[in-house]
Amino acid sequence: MVAIASDVENIDWPNLVGELNRFLRLRTTPVGLKMFERTEEMEQIERIRRPKAIHTTDQIIGQASRNGWTVGITAEDLVGAQCRTVIGLSPRSEEWLSGKHMAGVWYENENEASLHQHSMDVVPYGRYKAMAVSPLVSGRLDPPDICLIYATPAQMILFINGLQWTGFKKLEWGCVGESSCADSWGRALLTGEPSLSIPCFAERRYGGVLEDELLMAIPPSYLPSIIEGLNRLSRNGLRYPIPQYGINNDVRDGMAVSYS
Repeated sequence: MVAIASDVENIDWPNLVGELNRFLRLRTTPVGLKMFERTEEMEQIERIRRPKAIHTTDQIIGQASRNGWTVGITAEDLVGAQCRTVIGLSPRSEEWLSGKHMAGVWYENENEASLHQHSMDVVPYGRYKAMAVSPLVSGRLDPPDICLIYATPAQMILFINGLQWTGFKKLEWGCVGESSCADSWGRALLTGEPSLSIPCFAERRYGGVLEDELLMAIPPSYLPSIIEGLNRLSRNGLRYPIPQYGINNDVRDGMAVSYS
């Protein structure tokens, strides 16, 4: 196992990503996301791309995780307030909170849509002017504010098992349905806590998220201990891919491998 620094400022990102892929065989590139108080700071990132069209935040994340690009955006690059507000580039205005733009589309009426808007976890407005995303292995956002890990349910539960190997606590998340980016990067940026989501229709339609993928948004400080947890689980025979034992077999032989 490669040694990975626990100090976020000194994480060896290529080694960390290599270990994640060794234990979980991820299909999608793990990426970092970083918020900037000044646009000029974002624009100084090595080999940063700036959009030439209007996008959703899902597309920007997808350009990093699917294409391997380093991309920076400001509010003007995003399609509307729904995307901008989640990452703190637009305020939670009364119009936005009304949800009227979603009434009759995602919710029966404005009251239901407003309840949805009020339930979303978003970054407070006023501090940040820009955002950038980049593959973790590039080390260009050193360190990112949060990391985004796409994984299948089987990969994700082992990732969570690694997270819970030491310092256990019960993990609880919510689901706002559409605009589930609020459940992942919105919540993680707001709280600094690991945040799991079921990517929504828009993330899959516009962001390229595959139909069997979940998304974990997590501060980078958690990752070295997760790698250690995955390593310890692997030593115990608890690793990905999870081999099928068979629904009709006597379970005692299989259980005896892990439990005395």
